[in-house]
Amino acid sequence: MPSYVLDALDLKILRELQADGGLSNIDLAARVGLSPSPCLRRVRALENAGVIRGRVVLVDPASVGLAVNVFVRVTLERQIEENLAAFERAIENRPEVVECYLMTGESDYLLRIVVSDLAAYERFLKETLTRIAGVSNIQSSFALGQVKYSTALPLDQAATARG
Repeated sequence: MPSYVLDALDLKILRELQADGGLSNIDLAARVGLSPSPCLRRVRALENAGVIRGRVVLVDPASVGLAVNVFVRVTLERQIEENLAAFERAIENRPEVVECYLMTGESDYLLRIVVSDLAAYERFLKETLTRIAGVSNIQSSFALGQVKYSTALPLDQAATARG
């Protein structure tokens, strides 16, 4: 359970910032029904509590030549702490790995790789994944199309303070 308790106003602020992270404090305050100073205090409190981890610009992958999404399931020889840590160290600074999850089930990790083309993925596979000690199986699935993509969390399900 999070140590910072969100109230309805915090959730309004988060919804607005998820929709447009570039909002000025004045515009945000107007949208959530606060004056600018209390709004800024709340945003800073959310940042300090780690609820807001940062603000980013979302770049369209195809417009910059990165239209290939590959989902990769990786299985380790043994799921022991040192193998897990070694795998994570090996991939954490790879820019083509945009998401990595430790999983339950048949595979140990699920990775989302974004590359320009099949040749770029093949290089990543041969020069990175296959060279990580302890990897026993790699299964790649290529996304044919994106049906849904969102960075916004379903805040309607978030825990709020009881009034």
